[in-house]
Amino acid sequence: MKSPLLRQIILGLLRCVLTLAVTLAGVHAARSCWTHYRTEPWTRDGRVNAEIVRIVPEVSGKIVQLHAKDNQLVNRGDVLFTIDTESLSLALREAEATLATREADLSLKKEQAERRKTLANVKAISAEEHNNAISAVAVAQAAVDAASATRDLAKLNLERSTVVSPVNGYVTNLHLRQGDYATAGQEQLAIIDRDSFWIAGYFEETKLAAIHSGDSAQIELMGGSRPLTGHVESIARGISDEAITGKGLANVDPVFNWVRLAQRIPVRIQLDQLPADVFLSSGMSCNVRIVNSDPNNTTEESSFAYLFPKR
Repeated sequence: MKSPLLRQIILGLLRCVLTLAVTLAGVHAARSCWTHYRTEPWTRDGRVNAEIVRIVPEVSGKIVQLHAKDNQLVNRGDVLFTIDTESLSLALREAEATLATREADLSLKKEQAERRKTLANVKAISAEEHNNAISAVAVAQAAVDAASATRDLAKLNLERSTVVSPVNGYVTNLHLRQGDYATAGQEQLAIIDRDSFWIAGYFEETKLAAIHSGDSAQIELMGGSRPLTGHVESIARGISDEAITGKGLANVDPVFNWVRLAQRIPVRIQLDQLPADVFLSSGMSCNVRIVNSDPNNTTEESSFAYLFPKR
């Protein structure tokens, strides 16, 4: 009698312990999943970015030589295209002729001023006439300075007819052709700076507390190449607010007490080293995970803070 009863008690206790263990394991797994998806600093929404240099000519004219090709690697100082210099050369010749005229006039005014000075010393002319001669020299000198500046600008414009690459990078989206007319101030092509690739990770605002400047980052490109490493350079201080319309009224999205959509904040990540065999293109997608460098900072305490905020 006692033996079957004892076995039933032991089996009951084992069932309770097993049920409790499974329950605790489930709670721990749920808590871990919640922590991973809500507070741990990782995101699938990463983008490869690079600084883009927009090539804008400073003089207008027909393109007579086009050296750049689409997707070509160029070095700093390489010639991209050349603008017709005929009108610019004529402008330089005109400026030089004007300068020569102004210099001759200045020389004449100085000689006249010297003669007026001699006559003024012997009281042969009035002081007013002498002062007028001195003023004429100053006016002629100003005209020479203006003509010299015009000549220098014409020289500079002639040099600007040859457009060179300011950085090492890749020519992209080239639609320019020889014979096209380039207008000063209008973009003609763009160059992606080869040495400026960086990662923009868009993290939910609930995960920003675990991200700090200097933290290490692991990047996995969607293309399947080897993982890259980097570090957090900065966190954006503002994003566009689509709730504000241009009609003077705020279009407020509905807010639920238990479900709230977290905004995504850009985090700039600087690559530590880019392997030579890894192909990067601005706009690529990637996964980003931040490795917290501060051992005293933990997100464990705030695992359920999203559900149960402090009052």
